[in-house]
Amino acid sequence: MKILAVIPARAGSKGIPNKNIRLIDGKPLIYYSIMNAINSRFITNIVVTTDSQEIATIANQMGVDVIDRDPRLATDEVTLDSVIYDASKLYDVDYVITLQPTSPLLTPITLDKAIEFSLANDIDTLISVINSPHLSWIEKDGDVIPAYKKRLNRQYLPPHFFETGAFVIAKKGIVTSETRIGENVKVFEIPHEESLDIDTFSDLIIAKSIINSKKIAFYVNGNNKRGMGHIYRVLELADEFSHKPDIYFNEQETDINYFGETTHKLIPVNGIKELTVKLSASNYSILINDVLNTTRDYITQLRESCPKLKIVNFEDDGEGTLYTDLVINALYKDPSCKHMYAGEKYYVSSKMFMFFDSINIDSEVKTIFISFGGADPQNYTDRILKIVTNEKKYNKFNFKVVLGRAKDNINMLLEYNNYDNIEVLYNIENMPEIMSKCDIAITSRGRTGYELAILGIPTIAMAQNTREEKHGFVCNENGFIYLGLNPNDDYIKNNIDYLILSSKSQREVMHSKLLSHDLRHGRKRVINLINNL
Repeated sequence: MKILAVIPARAGSKGIPNKNIRLIDGKPLIYYSIMNAINSRFITNIVVTTDSQEIATIANQMGVDVIDRDPRLATDEVTLDSVIYDASKLYDVDYVITLQPTSPLLTPITLDKAIEFSLANDIDTLISVINSPHLSWIEKDGDVIPAYKKRLNRQYLPPHFFETGAFVIAKKGIVTSETRIGENVKVFEIPHEESLDIDTFSDLIIAKSIINSKKIAFYVNGNNKRGMGHIYRVLELADEFSHKPDIYFNEQETDINYFGETTHKLIPVNGIKELTVKLSASNYSILINDVLNTTRDYITQLRESCPKLKIVNFEDDGEGTLYTDLVINALYKDPSCKHMYAGEKYYVSSKMFMFFDSINIDSEVKTIFISFGGADPQNYTDRILKIVTNEKKYNKFNFKVVLGRAKDNINMLLEYNNYDNIEVLYNIENMPEIMSKCDIAITSRGRTGYELAILGIPTIAMAQNTREEKHGFVCNENGFIYLGLNPNDDYIKNNIDYLILSSKSQREVMHSKLLSHDLRHGRKRVINLINNL
């Protein structure tokens, strides 16, 4: 089976001068369509038909045929059919594919799927389309009328296909100077992200942005021992990129339900070996690890399977950090290697906190916020609820308790809702709204401490494990009351009583210290570091 790809590329683009040789990521626009043809498993012949010496030079450099187009076929009035027919006459082939140079986002994988579909179904003509159903209107007899029978949400509308211009696949016998459309015509739906047809400067800007963007993958794990902050951070970072990154997780360590109702692409793997196989097959630019400490062996496996991959690690103080390209350790005070950025200025805040101002300090404490992250392995929540329900003096205070997705005994703790002054919530989505209605807080030494600091809420904090004891930000110097790892109940109770009875001025001092740290812009700093790799 012989298949010819014809790439028509005129010099005289009026909307975007020199469009076909404009550089995108250092390569002329026509380069991308030529490379699609070169990388196709099916295309046997490639020809560029042009009236431009510059385009001809590019095509020659890339090793494909060039037709010096007759000037009569290079005017605005001439249809593409006659141009393709003129080129196809020179080749003894079975199929002719028109590949437009203005579709740089099309991939050879999609192109080959279309060719395979056309061959398998003996199709005369196959046209690239996107399915884009919308409520639309048409003009009929001078009136504007709806082009639909019933108003429905877009996902329930019938398919509506638009030609993308990326390709037309036709049997050679169908191609004439007037048409490439045979009797048996089908459409081939391509991904929206590959459908851009550059016609305006706005299209050009979009194409440059997409092609220059890096292909990102995450590897993350979270559970009731490791904590859930890793998953929360990855979901926040994943929203910062202009495309949907792939998020890998070890299905032996992480329950997919811990990710909540996200629409990000979640990919389970069974161990590092399967992870490296999938990474090497997908040509990623950057892998972001959020799995706590990494080893030299793990990073070496990544390097060997994906030599061009840039590796970013979060919250890592293992030996693997020495062999990565970038390490972000917001929870630690000082960097341990030259490519590590440490300290609270690199904290990745939830986007929801950007819309909330800090609280006002009232004259007395009325509402107390309690949350110990997604897992709470020390069961601090249980202990504090027992403390505040054992003495009547706490009845005049309101307690708002938030449980995370990985907490073990959720049903038992939800029974505390039977108390008039206690509200226990599970897996909530409006954390800053709940926090901002509280006067003081009790939490662990992880992500939640930073969130409370953004809102300036005076807070008692305890470490969940020896690793959290190393976290530097949540400390007395920065405005917290830090109690250490696993303090006894009397010590916890005494500090709760102290903060509840503290004066407005005492809490204002804590409030000011908490707000003195620039936690709201860490997200931007981190993304800039990743994008500059």
